[in-house]
Amino acid sequence: MQKISYSNVETTCIYCGAGCGLNVQVLDDKVIGVLPAPSHPVSQGQLCIKGWRAADFVNHPERLRTPLIKVGNKFVESSWDEALDLVSARLAETAQAQGPDSLAFLASAKCGNEENYLLQKMARAVVGTNNVDHCARL
Repeated sequence: MQKISYSNVETTCIYCGAGCGLNVQVLDDKVIGVLPAPSHPVSQGQLCIKGWRAADFVNHPERLRTPLIKVGNKFVESSWDEALDLVSARLAETAQAQGPDSLAFLASAKCGNEENYLLQKMARAVVGTNNVDHCARL
């Protein structure tokens, strides 16, 4: 019997703010599962039921792989540069016309602390609004 060789990539679980450690199992550039990180200081080799399912969405066939922008009444694939330029222009137009407090930013539990920090920094320092919330409160 041939032994399957996969690599473990240690990361932080995305489902809550506890910060549990996961070993994501990767085989042929595909996520095949997760295991608790045995020596992680927060989770100490344990995972909750959400943590055990933390990577199920990664290889889902309906997962979006490229940005979509609306052209007329249809969504069409675009490049990241095109999509980000469009979002940036629309945010600037709205802030200019309606004021920065007409915009709000909702952070995600599926992002790391670093990404959520950058989102609130953009909202406050670039756009000029303190309208920032997190989905975990909802």
